[in-house]
Amino acid sequence: MMNSFLSRTSYWVLALFLALAGSATAQDATSAATVSQQGVTPGGTAGAAPATGGGDAAAIQAGDALFKANCTQCHAVNEKVVGPALAGITKRRQIPWLIKWVKNPAKVIASGDEYAVKLFNDYGKQQMPSFALSDKEITSIMAWVDSQGAGPVAGPTKENAAKVDGAGGDTADAGGAGAGKYADVLLIVLVVVLIVLVVTLVIIANLMKDVLRGRKDLDGRDVEILEQRFDWAGLYKSTALRGIVGAVVALALLYAGVQSVMAVGLTQGYQPTQPIAFSHKLHAGENNINCAYCHTSVYKGKSANIPSANICMNCHSQIKTESPEIKKIYRAIERKQPIQWVRVHNLPDLAYFNHSQHTQVGGIQCQTCHGPIQNMEVVYQYSALTMGWCINCHRETPLNTKGNAYYDNLVKLHDKSNNAVPFTVSSNGGTECSKCHY
Repeated sequence: MMNSFLSRTSYWVLALFLALAGSATAQDATSAATVSQQGVTPGGTAGAAPATGGGDAAAIQAGDALFKANCTQCHAVNEKVVGPALAGITKRRQIPWLIKWVKNPAKVIASGDEYAVKLFNDYGKQQMPSFALSDKEITSIMAWVDSQGAGPVAGPTKENAAKVDGAGGDTADAGGAGAGKYADVLLIVLVVVLIVLVVTLVIIANLMKDVLRGRKDLDGRDVEILEQRFDWAGLYKSTALRGIVGAVVALALLYAGVQSVMAVGLTQGYQPTQPIAFSHKLHAGENNINCAYCHTSVYKGKSANIPSANICMNCHSQIKTESPEIKKIYRAIERKQPIQWVRVHNLPDLAYFNHSQHTQVGGIQCQTCHGPIQNMEVVYQYSALTMGWCINCHRETPLNTKGNAYYDNLVKLHDKSNNAVPFTVSSNGGTECSKCHY
C-alpha cells in the first residue's frame, strides 16, 4: 500500500512539474509576442514640421524634433561637438541673423560678418552646410534650445508621449524588464524545488522497498509488487509505440519540408558584412542621430537612400579621423568611387512600395518595419517583408484621417456600415491587388 501511495504521489508531482514547465514556455512565448508587437504601433515622423499655433510648448516640441533631425550630428546644447555648444545662442545672436546663418552660412561668411568669420576660423574653417528650413522652423529650433536652459516646459513632449502611450518609453521598458526578471527567477526556484521533491520521493520509495523486503509477513501479491521491474524490452518491441514514433517522425519531416518550401525567397534575418563597419547602435542609438540626417529621402522619396560619403564627412572630417574604418571613407572620396554598401532590404520588382507614403503620410516609425535598428551593431532584415505581412499590417493599422477633409465622407460611410470597427488602411482599399501590383 505504501509503495502504491508513493507511486501516485510521484506521478502527481511529475505532472505538476510538467505543467509548470509548460506555463514557463507559454510565458516566454507571450513575452516574445509582446516584444514583437512593440514597434508595430505607428508613430509620428521624426521630421515633424513646427507648430503653426498652440503656444510656446507646441513650438518647442516641434523644435525638439527638428533639432534631432538636422542639428544633433554636429551640435549639442551644453557641450562642443563638431560645432559650438548652442546654449545661450539667442543671447549672442538675434533670430534674424540666426535664420540667415542656418539657411546660407557661406553667404554670411562671405559678407565679412565679424562673428561669422571668427566662428569659421575658430573651427578649422569647417563650414556648416546650408539647411532648407523655413523661418518658423528655425525659430522653433531656437526656442527648443533656449528651453533646455530654462527647465522643463509645460505640455507634452515627444519623449513623454512615447512613455505614456507605451511606444517604447524607458520607464515602461525598465518596468517590464524588471517584472520579467523576477518572474524568471521565481520559475527557476519552483523548478529546482520540484526536482528536489521528485528526487526525495524516489529515494524514500526505494528505502521503503528495502524495508518491506526484510519483512516475513508479506503475501505473494506484495512480493510481486516489490520485485516487479519495468519491461523495457517489451516497450521497445511494442507495435503501438513504433507506430506512434513513426507517425511523429513523419509529421516532423513533413512540417520541416513545408516550412522550407514556404521560406523560398524569404530573407528574414539576412545580415551581410558591409564594406565599412558602421554601427547603427552607436550613431542612431547612443548618439541619437536622426535617421533622416543620413537617409535624406526617408520622408520624401519612394525609397530611403543610402547616404553618400559626403554626409559621413560632415562629422568625420573632425571626429575619429584616424580610425581605420573612417580612412576607408577618405579613400573612396579620393578615388571618386562610391562606397559599395550591400543592400539588406529587398522587395521584388513586381511589388510597388513608397517609403514616404508610410513614414510621412502614415506616420510609421522606422522600428515598425526595421525592428530595433538603434540597437543593431550590424543591420539585419528584422521583418519578413512578405505579402501576408504587409496585408496584415494594412488590416490592423488605423488610418489617421484627422484634419483631412478628403476622408470625411469615407469615414462616415464606413462608420455607418461598420459600427465600432476602426477605419483602417484596408478600409481605404489598402488590400486591393492594384495598390501594390499594377
